[in-house]
Order: sequence, then structure tokens, then C-alpha cells
Amino acid sequence: MNQLMSIEAASEMIRRGLPLSVAGPEAVLDRLPQGQWIGGTIPYFMVEEGGVVVQDERLFVTDLSGLGQVRMGSYGPDELARISGEAPDNGVSLTIIPAASPTLRRFAAEAAGYEEAFVKPTVGWIAGVHLSELGRVTPKVYDGSTGQKYEDRAVVAHLALPEGRLALVEIVNLFEPDGGDVLRFGEVGDRVQTCLVNGETVRLADYLRSRGLAHGRLPLVGDFAGAHINVSLQKVDEYSVSLYAPVFPGVDYHFAKPVDDYAAAFRAALADRQFDGAVMSCNCILNFLFGELEGKAIGGVQGPVTFGEIGYQLLNQTLVVLRVV
Repeated sequence: MNQLMSIEAASEMIRRGLPLSVAGPEAVLDRLPQGQWIGGTIPYFMVEEGGVVVQDERLFVTDLSGLGQVRMGSYGPDELARISGEAPDNGVSLTIIPAASPTLRRFAAEAAGYEEAFVKPTVGWIAGVHLSELGRVTPKVYDGSTGQKYEDRAVVAHLALPEGRLALVEIVNLFEPDGGDVLRFGEVGDRVQTCLVNGETVRLADYLRSRGLAHGRLPLVGDFAGAHINVSLQKVDEYSVSLYAPVFPGVDYHFAKPVDDYAAAFRAALADRQFDGAVMSCNCILNFLFGELEGKAIGGVQGPVTFGEIGYQLLNQTLVVLRVV
């Protein structure tokens, strides 16, 4: 159901009418025939043998056939609430959004507030590019049903499950709050100048430099009613900090405790988990880089290594698994 394969094998599955989710380099995705598939650009993957960087004509294919009825679609930045609104009553909306797009910024800031967002789950990933192409090449997503690719839309496979089956969205977060300073933010945003640290207003960039955290390896960990949601640092400028996901007011944030060995930590976290009915998974490019996961097996489900993960809302530095049981 989840594997790297040749473009010829993927094309044959599309021609057979199978509903698919596909990930890979843009030049290879461009050559796929029209059919019942969605896709996104990314060259990084976790497979059984470990992390790999694909620079040939292979694609990572997730076969959605046999799970239920699948309907493909795409949504612009002003239409994102329709993803959950048009989702099946019993099912899941597998979604891919391009990184650094207005669509992603809107989804990141608003997804948790969409009507029925936590009743009809949205799960998926953020398309990216090879890191050597940052700033030169834009991530793309594909609606194979129309043959169109986009820089600024979400593509979705709405999967309606038969009675008696259930979609489960599972999150594996290696990071725990360090229990130190409490950070709070006054508004929703992914670019921050000031915040409250233990109740005192400070410039966030200065605070990061003073704590030796400007390297960006450790995320902020927000407490969302007991759930730990990460916000990763993108860039620390002289006076402001850019984030890969927005922070929210009314949430207590701490910086994360360091993780010494990502591969070992993932293996431990995944050792006791059940993967029966696993449909797809995705892991974060920052975990891949900082954990040096290329060539290192972590167990669990194979899938793309992405520029963000979707588990109801945008996540950072998190492994997401979709199971149908």
C-alpha cells in the first residue's frame, strides 16, 4: 500500500483506475497520466531500510483502493473550510498543501476553527522541494483528476469509509516541554517580534540568542488542553523570528528538551504501537535533518518526509500516521 516504485508502475496503477496518493520530484510527477490521484513534490522519504533522498524516476505511492469510496478535489485559500465541510460523515480527507503558499498560511492559522474539523479528520502533508532548490523552485501539488498542478491550492482525496470502519489519526511527537520559562503570545502569527516570557515582555529574537536556541533545532511545544503541539523555528533575524507554523494566544509554550538520538527515540516510541490498517504516514524534514535519519531505520510506516504534517491542523517536527480499522 505504501512503497517507492517506478514511474511506469505508478502510471499503470493510474491507468487501471486505482485511487492513489503520490509523492516525488516535480519532473517525474509531471509525466503521470490523468486519473484518480493527488500528489505533491518531495524527494525525501522514510522506507523500511531508513531515510532516502530520491533523485531518480521513482515515486512514492499510497494505494487508497479497497478502503472505501474516494473523491478527488482541490481548494483555494478562500475555500479551505470546505475540506471538512464536504468530507464524508465517516471517513477522512487526505490533504496535500504546498509549502510557503497563502493556502498553507490560511490553513495553519484557521484549520482548528473550521466547523466539524475535529469530527471529520483532515490528515496529510506539506509539499516541498530538495533543500538545494529552496528559494529557486516552488513546491507543487497535483490534482490528477483534472491533470492540473498548483503552487497555491490544497489537493484532497476524500475517503468515505464503509459502515463499521473507522479512521484514526495518530501523532508521534518526540519532544517534551523543558519545564522552564513559559512563553505566551498576543496574537496568531508565524512572524513574531515580542512575546511574554514568565509574564515579562521581551524581544523573542534576543531571548533565543540569550538561551543559545537561535539554531532552531528545538521547537516550541504548546500545551493544547494536554496535547503537545510543536512550532518550529524557521529563521531568527535581528528583531524578529519566523516560524514554520503560527503560535496562538492563550496557549502556554515551552521550549523542548533536547533529543540526543532521534532514530533510537523513534524506534522506542514506535515499538509498542499497532500499525494494523496503516494507510499512510509522514515525518518532518527537520527530524530527518537534525536526527541525521538518512540510512537509519526507525520502524513503523513508510512515507514522505515533508515540510509540515497535517493531523487535524498543521504540525511541525511530528510523525503522523493514518490508520483505517
